[in-house]
Amino acid sequence: MVAVVDVARVAGVSTATVSRVLNGHPSVREETRQRVEAAMQSLNYRVTVAARSLRTSRTRMVLALVPDFANPYYAEIVRGLGASAREHDYELLLCDTGLSEARERTVAQMLNRHFYDGVVCMDPYTTQQMVSEEVRSLPWVACSEFVPDEQIPHVSIDHRLAAKDAVLYLLAKGHRRIALINSDERYLYAQQRRDGYRDALREAGLQERADYIQIVGGIDHPLGELAARRLLALDQPPTAVFAVADTLAIGAIKATMASGRQVPDDLAVVGFDDVPLASIFEPALTTIAQPRRELGEHAMQLLLRRIAGEMPSSVTLAHTLVVRRSA
Repeated sequence: MVAVVDVARVAGVSTATVSRVLNGHPSVREETRQRVEAAMQSLNYRVTVAARSLRTSRTRMVLALVPDFANPYYAEIVRGLGASAREHDYELLLCDTGLSEARERTVAQMLNRHFYDGVVCMDPYTTQQMVSEEVRSLPWVACSEFVPDEQIPHVSIDHRLAAKDAVLYLLAKGHRRIALINSDERYLYAQQRRDGYRDALREAGLQERADYIQIVGGIDHPLGELAARRLLALDQPPTAVFAVADTLAIGAIKATMASGRQVPDDLAVVGFDDVPLASIFEPALTTIAQPRRELGEHAMQLLLRRIAGEMPSSVTLAHTLVVRRSA
């Protein structure tokens, strides 16, 4: 097995110099660094995570807490996290928490014991509230979901404003009977998007109708179908629906067309997130696009700054209304 001492002998330097090269120390001259790297390549030397951890107290591993692997919304965020992590010589680990407070507490304890260097959390803010006291001083950041007025840095969009923009678009198209299909209000995004819906109605001088609000407790498309069937069965059904997730919106479209009605002629539908299926479903879905890959990239950048001992400011990214055939 090739050791540091072998690299030092071939490169004609001390083992301390090899160690400084491995750790990216700025004091090493470029010519020396190149000689050490050439020696490592010729000897096929590989740095193990365990060895590096012993030298630096860093594992070069970071963990992402994902509440639901089956949700397509998180896939592009994870790609952004992974790409940014690799650029900085970190490995990304994934944990499906299942919205478990106990799981988050275990993760916090493992972070405190240096099993990995930091955590990006995407769990609901209600779950994060339970553990935030434990992790406030640790390398921990929130992505998409976050605890309002908390010191832990986060990256997100303005969900309330984005939802308001979606409903204002429907109002501008002439709709006055606009329904809301909401998911699980344990999530901050669900609360903020509901508030944005209300803001738009209030700005238009419209009263909120209780029978137009469907809270379905999840985002699976059958829940969107169920909500739409209930809305279409009303004596005065809505002419438009804002769904807080694309999967719910697609379910609503399926139920509408199954009833013999047309989208958007009989019911206009707007979603949220712009998951890949939104552009290929028929009719293609009008939706709010989140910069999901950028959310992941920014979250990793915040985490790396926390690992370096900084306390960076939170980041709010811009959203985009993507107009397609459904509304």
